[in-house]
Amino acid sequence: MVHKHAVAFSPLDLFKRIDAHTTTRDYRNRQAIFTQGEKADAMFYIQNGNVKLTVASKAGKRAVVAILRHGDFFGEGCLTSQALRMSTATAIQPSTIARVNRTAVVRIIHQKPEFAKLFIAYLLFRIGRIQEEFVDQIFSSSEKRLARILLMLAGFGRHSKPGSVHLKVSQETLAEMVGTTRSRVSYFMNRFRNRGFIDYNGTLRVHRALLTFLHED
Repeated sequence: MVHKHAVAFSPLDLFKRIDAHTTTRDYRNRQAIFTQGEKADAMFYIQNGNVKLTVASKAGKRAVVAILRHGDFFGEGCLTSQALRMSTATAIQPSTIARVNRTAVVRIIHQKPEFAKLFIAYLLFRIGRIQEEFVDQIFSSSEKRLARILLMLAGFGRHSKPGSVHLKVSQETLAEMVGTTRSRVSYFMNRFRNRGFIDYNGTLRVHRALLTFLHED
């Protein structure tokens, strides 16, 4: 879905305004960027790859609360009175992540009103996307949610992409994102493969044709 307010700004433009204050690091698949309960002292930007945010209850139950992609910021809670991370951020494929200290961002916000306006626009964009994902969780089937997640991870619908995209993500991770079991994900993946939407034989390649599945009744 195209967000009407998404055209008002570019996350890349926002990142360029703080780029000089960042440090960049490569993360392996399944490597934690920060963990729930850690000190919240920095914000992050995804230069390449994908990241999931998960929360864990005291009883040990875990849930995925957001799936982030190239161009997304995360860890913005450090700019509020939040002292500790409320979630765990984990790379779900090899990813390049930029980090900027809280103090640097706060200083830029105070010194450059145009940056503050862009940042507010970005936060509104994120709120809108979270609302859409929440509605999707309530009303869509697990199979539809899996299709959307695969398309999102592949980058279809946001930028021009080739006919297919190779992904490095496990069925366990996909099941966690969808909120279902690994066996159900395997069943859906086989259905997608049989219909020519994906190639899946040890490696995963998502085809643009999967977009047609989302428009089926």
